Amino acid sequence: MEFTDQLPLLLLDNSSMMSVLNEGVFKCHNLSLEETAQILETYDDEHILRCFSNGDIETVMYDYLGIPKRNFAYKHIRNMRPGQDAIVFKLYITRSETQPVIQADDGVEAKKIQNVYVYCQYISRLS
Repeated sequence: MEFTDQLPLLLLDNSSMMSVLNEGVFKCHNLSLEETAQILETYDDEHILRCFSNGDIETVMYDYLGIPKRNFAYKHIRNMRPGQDAIVFKLYITRSETQPVIQADDGVEAKKIQNVYVYCQYISRLS
């Protein structure tokens, strides 16, 4: 994409999303994982800022969205600017209704305690 005066795309998680929505008018809609991957592919690394430090989110991005591992610069953002866009990776964790016990490769028992889900949202600050 050609970005001369374009604001960077922000990558957010549950926590960082709350800090950037301090003021302004926003439009938000859900994205499929495929749409999220397609959007990320249209941006060069230098035009994306990672605003979270949660390694689980990066695992979702690379292992489950199927995008190549990339090196996005980290920056703590307090407010989105008018005209700026963001993708939010929202983790949704529930207790496991079944708690099977499995044997790990080294013979140690492991018990399932929760289910982890992720969905993505696209946020634009309008004003």
